[in-house]
Amino acid sequence: MKIGLGLPIDDPALLLNWARRADAAPFSTLGLLDRLVFHNPEPLVTLAALAGAAHRIRVQTEVLIAPHHNTALLAKQTATLDRVSGGRFTLGVGVGGREDDCLAAGIELRTRGRRLDEQLTRLRRTWAGEPYGEGVGPIGPAPVTPGGPEVLFGGFAPAAVERVGRFGDGFLGAALPPEHLAGLFRDVEQVWEKYDRPGRPRLVAQISVALGPRATLDRARRSLLDYYEFSGRAAYMADGLLTTPRKIRSAVAALTGIGADEVVLYCWAPDPDQVDRLAEAVF
Repeated sequence: MKIGLGLPIDDPALLLNWARRADAAPFSTLGLLDRLVFHNPEPLVTLAALAGAAHRIRVQTEVLIAPHHNTALLAKQTATLDRVSGGRFTLGVGVGGREDDCLAAGIELRTRGRRLDEQLTRLRRTWAGEPYGEGVGPIGPAPVTPGGPEVLFGGFAPAAVERVGRFGDGFLGAALPPEHLAGLFRDVEQVWEKYDRPGRPRLVAQISVALGPRATLDRARRSLLDYYEFSGRAAYMADGLLTTPRKIRSAVAALTGIGADEVVLYCWAPDPDQVDRLAEAVF
């Protein structure tokens, strides 16, 4: 079982320390979320820096809201990140759901799913070295990973599951109890077979965590409430924060039991000592 580590967003200056400490521990992945109209660091820029600070651990967007990005530039950025990291980059993508993010990005909220489908078609062609479009040649550099970086889709709607079969390498299920996530995992496997894809999809689960004294846990809960305020489910998401080693180990075991290939512990407390506390809890 691989255990990844989701990075906090409150203080980007601390993240190089997080990366070095996680790289020295047995963690498999560093994940970073994406929003536009918020105080989080931009994930592709940040992960490029973290990939350079670490030597072993993978880096992953969790998830990048791709429709907010210019597609040609995104193709170049992701291929570059795959190359400079030596193939240690996973592109987790989703459609997002915030109207203010779409307004800031200059895109239509209602057509973002269609835009994402078009983007993935172009990204796959560009990573393969084909011309970007009519009158436009190839966009490099070529990624290290043949065919481009690994792509995971996040989301809860049937369209997200369908995209795994059409464009992806796997699925990332965030903040759902195992009994609900199990259904999504089985749906992903069925879609994989529907599109006659070889092998099996990679299944990744994410849980929200923080360890430490009461002040640390209170700050983590406030961060969760702040981030999910737009959703109408902020209290529910904050109630899902796991704050003891026993609860975290139990959740990892349950998610392993439903077929997760990797569990990402998304930490909402910014102090880098979380790395050691979480490593002690799960390894």
